[in-house]
Amino acid sequence: MSSLNQLGNFAAKQVLQIKRGKQMNNVIKHITDFVGGLGTVLLAVLPVTILWYILTGGSVFGMDVVANLTALITSLGNGGFVGLVVLVLLTSFFVKK
Repeated sequence: MSSLNQLGNFAAKQVLQIKRGKQMNNVIKHITDFVGGLGTVLLAVLPVTILWYILTGGSVFGMDVVANLTALITSLGNGGFVGLVVLVLLTSFFVKK
């Protein structure tokens, strides 16, 4: 009878571990969705900030978006092959599959 009890305890532990695994997958999915949505919002705001800078000449949220983008592109251009690799990696993050 004790071996049957041990088998029942083992099965209960396995079920609990499976439930915990599903919960963690659910948490990771929610975090991934949140970060993806945040990135989408930021990519939607970027053209608006550039347009704002062009029309008014003022910065948005205390940042000069055009100067920052220009500096980023210049640093990637000066990086040579490494800059090209970084550019390819960055574009792979933003291309939808």
